Parts: sequence; structure tokens; C-alpha cells
Amino acid sequence: MWLIKPVCFCLFFNLLFNATKAQENYPFVFDKNPQVVNSLEQWKDLKFGLLMHWGPYSQWGVVESWSICPEDEGWTQRTKGPFTNYYEYKKAYEGLASTFNPVKFNPEKWAVAAKGAGFKYMVFTTKHHDGFCMFDTKQTDYKITSKEVPFSANPRADVTREIFNAFRKEGLLTGAYFSKPDWHSEYFWWPYFPPKDRNINYDLKKYPERWKNFSDFTYRQIEELLTGYGKVDILWLDGAWVMPDSLVNRKIDWQKGIPAGQDVDMNRIGAMARKNQPGILVVDRWVPTMWENYHTPEQAIPEKPLPYPWETCMTMACSWSFAPNDQYKPAEQIIHNLVKIVSNGGNYLLNVAPGPDGEWHVEAYERMQQIGKWMNLNGIGIYNSRPYVLNEKNIPLCTMSKDGKNIYAFQLLNNGKNNGAVNIPVPDKKKIKSVTILGSTEKIKWVYTENAITIQTPKAIPSNHPGYALCYQVVLQ
Repeated sequence: MWLIKPVCFCLFFNLLFNATKAQENYPFVFDKNPQVVNSLEQWKDLKFGLLMHWGPYSQWGVVESWSICPEDEGWTQRTKGPFTNYYEYKKAYEGLASTFNPVKFNPEKWAVAAKGAGFKYMVFTTKHHDGFCMFDTKQTDYKITSKEVPFSANPRADVTREIFNAFRKEGLLTGAYFSKPDWHSEYFWWPYFPPKDRNINYDLKKYPERWKNFSDFTYRQIEELLTGYGKVDILWLDGAWVMPDSLVNRKIDWQKGIPAGQDVDMNRIGAMARKNQPGILVVDRWVPTMWENYHTPEQAIPEKPLPYPWETCMTMACSWSFAPNDQYKPAEQIIHNLVKIVSNGGNYLLNVAPGPDGEWHVEAYERMQQIGKWMNLNGIGIYNSRPYVLNEKNIPLCTMSKDGKNIYAFQLLNNGKNNGAVNIPVPDKKKIKSVTILGSTEKIKWVYTENAITIQTPKAIPSNHPGYALCYQVVLQ
């Protein structure tokens, strides 16, 4: 993940795309493992997840990892320091580990805020592309528990363990983000050669043992996460250019030009993951095999339901990583995004980036409080729901409860203003028991004709309602 500053959106593999068109034809592979199918159904009930990008790079307030990638792209620009060349910059970037000391780290505070906002699961960056490990791995000293890192003296230095425990205590499922590429590993970027781009910098045919070492290194690190950190519900793998040979140069635009051979053997990793964490969801992002249990549009919302499980990952502010003066999306925009995503059958993974001191921006807490007030009233129409009506003209965004007894129609408000009547189709031969606005005792007028109801919306937002969007609950008989 990366940021093009100062614009508040992301590109995925150098490509701006039409979210719906690009992903409708995606060659998704369904995993038929019964435990995985069951885990997916449970995950689809949760709807709302928290993602956190965090590492020593937060001290500079720069994009995570990408500034050490020698590609001439917007998100790889080196915006920090008077460095005369790439090697000086990379040495200083990696040297940030020696000053990383987030003494305000308090994962319990984060977990309580996340639960209050209505998040049901979380995903944490245990390792990003730069290779710095936010867990106590035995495979490298480039980690937060290394004696070279000031925070290693803190009893809570293994932040992955502390974060997982804190969020589990509040009832959230846990997910481990893990980068398949590792730009610090000598087996990925061999120091004998300069790095050329995001891929390995040596010829696999000449040096196959180096890649074998990297595959084993990757396997052992993931094994550590899945055997030493309690129950992990999601293994969220990033870095799709590391993929099996059989998938390279498929008819997917962003895969063109990827070198063959960068295969970490996902069958081996996946089998180990399921042995140690039965039913775990494995999300090998944008690599269409059985190890991509759900698809992950980035900073984009498909315009209609997709034929497979999916999750939009998006930033709460502009950057995936900490930026000192980042601009946070208004709560109204976040709620509207949530409603659009859920009504189309997806989950919403919203990113917040901790700072170098181990704290979130105050705006992150403020947004969570605002979101939580809305979710407390309207969450019944979000959680445990499935898509009901496609985005058709003059029909609001709708969900239906899994038992088929309730329709929830969302009226998105614009600065607290409504938009007149709401028309909702009703299943054939179904009668209406009641129509109410969640969070309001106000009686509303509605008319039932030809398998649809028309609701006369209130002239003013109900008192004590947080706004952003009204949710009409239609109870069927």
C-alpha cells in the first residue's frame, strides 16, 4: 500500500482502474474447505474491520516502505532529508530502527476505541515490504525486539503480541498483515547487486538457492506468527508481485512484466497455516488461487455486488502510514462508504496509522466516537446482513437480515438534509408488519403498492440522532 502525496487516493500497481469493471471479471477461486467456508460466512457477518500500518518510518512521517524502492513513481519519492543518493537514504531509513521508541504505546486504549466505534475485527502490519518486523521473530535482528531498538527494553516490546491480546480481550477477531517481499532480506535484495525495482535483484536461474532460502525464511516467519501469538483469524498477505510462475503474465494488466519464479510456495504456507490455525482465512492479495479467500479492492468501492467475498481496504485519513498533518475523512463520508460497501455485500477495512510515540491522532479517536454513535443506533442494519437491492435508480441502498425477516433501507444524508421520499421493493407475497426509523420513536407515513412501499421521510432529522444516514427498518410478515 502506498500514498501519492498530497492527493488523498491510492494507485494499485501503477494503475488507475474502474473498480467495478476491473473486479467483476477477476478470476477468483473459491476454497471449498468446509472450515474455511464457515469462517468466511462468519467474517461476512462482521462487516467492519480496523487496519493499522505502523513501523519506524512513522518517525519521518513518510510513506511506509515505498521510499526505499528504486522506482520512479509518485509513491516512491524520497521526500525526507538532504541525501545525495539512494544508498545514503536507504541507510538512514533503516537506521530509524535505532531511534524507534513509542513510549505512549497503549493497545488497550486502541482496542476500547475500536470496539466503541463498532469494529469487529482488526488487521495489524506485523511486517511491511521494508522487512522491519513488529514481532519477536527469530529469523532476523531487524525487529522491534532487537537490542538495537530503544523500545526493546520496554516489557511490551513485542507489540504484535500486545495488540492481538488487547483486541481479543475486547472481542475482536485478529488478523496478521505480512509482506511477502522483504527488501531488507539478503535473499530478496542481495547486497551484491543494487536493487532495480520491487522485485528480486538477481537471476533466479543462476542463483536458485537464494530464492529457496528466502522461501524458507518466509515460511518460518509466518509459522512463528501462527504458532506463538494465540488464535489468529486472518493471514493477510501483501505484495502480489511475488506469485507462482503459472500466474505470471495472465491477462490481468498489473501482472504484466512480473519476473517468473518469485514463488514462495503458498501451498506449503497455506497447509501449515491451516494445520496450526484450523479455518484461518488466508488472503494472498490479488493472486487468484485458493489462498485468496476474499478479494481486497484498495481505496475503491465496487458499484455493485461482486460474485465472490470482498473487502474494501481504505484509509481513514489520506495516508496508510502516519503523517503529522494528515487530513481525516469526515464521519459522514466514512458512514456513507460503510453503507455503500455493506449494501453491495462487502466488508470495510478502515486504516488508522499510529505515530512514532505509539499514539493515534486525536482525530482518529474523534471519528471513532462519531462512528460509534451512529453504529449504536443503526448497526442492526449493518451486521449479519446481506445485499438486498442492486443500486437502481430511485431505490436506496438496502440490506436484508440473514433470516429474511427484515429489510434495512439507508437514506444517505447530505450535511444533515434528507432527500424526500424513499421507495423500497418488497419480496413477492410478503406483507409489511411495521416500518420504523432506527433510533427514533417518530411515526412515519408509508404506502404499500405493487410489491413496494413508499416512505414519506421526516422533514427534520429525529432528535438525538447523529445524522449521516437514516436507516428504515421494514419488518416483514
